Amino acid sequence: MFNFVGMWMKVVVLACLVVLSISSEADSKEKLRQVVHPPVAEEHQDVAAETKHHSDPTRKPLAELDISFYHGFLASLSVIIVSELGDKTWFIAVIMAMRHSRLTVFSGAMAALALMTVLSACLGWVTQLIPRMVTYYVSTALFALFGLKMLHEGYHMSASEGQEEFEEAQAEVAKREMDLDAGKFVDMEAGNAGSNRSSSSAWLIFSFASRIFIEAFTMTFVAEWGDRSQLTTIILAAREDIAGVISGGILGHALCTGIAVIGGKLVAQRISVRTVTIIGGVVFLIFALSAFFINDVDEEPLRVD
Repeated sequence: MFNFVGMWMKVVVLACLVVLSISSEADSKEKLRQVVHPPVAEEHQDVAAETKHHSDPTRKPLAELDISFYHGFLASLSVIIVSELGDKTWFIAVIMAMRHSRLTVFSGAMAALALMTVLSACLGWVTQLIPRMVTYYVSTALFALFGLKMLHEGYHMSASEGQEEFEEAQAEVAKREMDLDAGKFVDMEAGNAGSNRSSSSAWLIFSFASRIFIEAFTMTFVAEWGDRSQLTTIILAAREDIAGVISGGILGHALCTGIAVIGGKLVAQRISVRTVTIIGGVVFLIFALSAFFINDVDEEPLRVD
């Protein structure tokens, strides 16, 4: 019963995010026209103020800044949530938080995810040098491809898929733990041989926390490289506002990682990877289909002269 209610709560929340994201894009062009091409009656009012406004090349229409940011923010937030929940990166944070300080694990994982988000967004932003029509339709096709792939994976996914993902991440973390414990034992022997035990103990605690941070950072960064969420961030940055994509992506990762380190294994047992995968496929397809209803490629770009 709880799983059923939880599944529909996730569907409703993600559906709201998608609708807000798409509706903001639909309203953006109309508000841009109102800013760039005001009515004739307003155009002849306060000519001096209008001339001063256009003489400043650094100023941009507020509607263009606000709407494009929020659309990129909502799009990035929604796709990151459906891509990361139940992912291998998510399970790594769950397992490490069960064994070590939650704050240290969260800090290390978020440092890696934030860095990955910024790098991916910058890579996608560079592709804006390519003609808008090319990036628009290529990104739409990739969204459709990801959506169909996730639906196919979810349909053929077994009920124990989440447990298998959990065990795989657990084995990987256990392997790194053995190396960490070996290094810790060597440091303890070196610390006991010293004359100042208090300073040695403080150094051991700091060294151990640093190693946990580095372990969480490296494992998360490696697991995230080439992952679906990284490719999605690149695609979104190619067609949306880069600041909105980065902000939404980091917030999405923070929410997922926060759930992982706080909820731990209890959340991992209750979450259905199959359900999340199917919902993610639907969200990706909605963004792909929205391109057929919201198409600003064929129109002449709006400019402020």
